[in-house]
Amino acid sequence: MDRAEVDTRIRSLIEPFNKKGVEISEATTFAGDLEFDSLTVMDFVAEIEDEFDVIISMNQQAEIENYGQLVDAVTKLQDN
Repeated sequence: MDRAEVDTRIRSLIEPFNKKGVEISEATTFAGDLEFDSLTVMDFVAEIEDEFDVIISMNQQAEIENYGQLVDAVTKLQDN
């Protein structure tokens, strides 16, 4: 699956979590722009892991600060 397909699927997954209707860009941050708390992050990560059949480690989660980094990480995990 290429990056564009991963991007499209993650955009559909993020919709229910995007309570404020923030426009999602590569630079959109989860904590700042989307105001995700730790529970929301865990729920969202679980959705991504289920959708893509990948595991995003706690260390990886800590390094992912914005939407573009998430798409890159999932795309890379898909290649493994």
